[in-house]
Amino acid sequence: MHTKNSIVGNNSNPITSSTIHQVEDLTINWHITEACNYRCQYCYAHWKDQPDRRELFHHPDRTIDLLEHVFRFFHPENTQNPLRKTLSWKSVRLNIAGGEPSILNGRLVEIARAAREIGFRLSIISNGSKLSHEALQLLAPDLTCLGISLDSNDPAINRAIGRNDRHGKLLNVNELIENLRSARFLNPLMTIKLNTVVNRLNAGEDLSHLVEQVQPDRWKVLRMLPVLDTSLAISDKQFAAYVRRHEAFASIQCIEDHEDMCESYLMIDPFGRFFQNRPTLSSDGYVYSKPILSVGAGAAFSEMAFNPIGFQSRYTDGQGQS
Repeated sequence: MHTKNSIVGNNSNPITSSTIHQVEDLTINWHITEACNYRCQYCYAHWKDQPDRRELFHHPDRTIDLLEHVFRFFHPENTQNPLRKTLSWKSVRLNIAGGEPSILNGRLVEIARAAREIGFRLSIISNGSKLSHEALQLLAPDLTCLGISLDSNDPAINRAIGRNDRHGKLLNVNELIENLRSARFLNPLMTIKLNTVVNRLNAGEDLSHLVEQVQPDRWKVLRMLPVLDTSLAISDKQFAAYVRRHEAFASIQCIEDHEDMCESYLMIDPFGRFFQNRPTLSSDGYVYSKPILSVGAGAAFSEMAFNPIGFQSRYTDGQGQS
């Protein structure tokens, strides 16, 4: 359980710790768009069909400004960053998430290259549905890590969860696996990570065969977090049973229960605000800062509660995979 004295933010001075916890990367998760081609019932927000025109990715100059502000603030040599009281990191990684970032097509490639030029290490988390061979050939050279969200190997379960597009098309897993092999060949240093959200619909499934096919370097197993909806929530017993069923993969697993996810991620929304989830349901499930480009990264970040010890504990292998 995370203790109160490990929290930084909410306009308070950070607590001085006698131990500096080390991670390789400090990972900043930019949810670049709220739009997604899937409709997962457990999703942490009500995503949209089309990107909002106000989302920063539409504006190249503002996108660069945001990335530069964030990179400067979280640069490991910035002695004014309050996280330095409890954390030490060697580099800053931008993890582009969504919604579904791959629906941005060529704009995603442009942003990925711009982030690398600014100095970020780079990762992307995707549902895989639009990561074609051609897209991965363009993206893979810039990536430190590619994360794929896979919850089930059963078409019926995937449909029930909402992991299909508006035309009913499901992910072609065999095609994705082949594309991942090609991307690995192009960039052998890129790691592959799976994200699986365990919920009422897939809690009884054995995903071992799919994991063996994908051969990820890391597998994050997350208990469905009821930020907005409790209908697919599962019990402690159900989650523990799922973890035990896949104990053969313990060496690559990162297990996250509810308390592990709350206030332990550094997140930016599509409009350039820091935001945090909460362990209990609220009006929209989140708390937001003022826009980073309006008040600066430091001032915006000071409005957020963040648990650096919870962040560090996720990275037992020191690789900093979010």
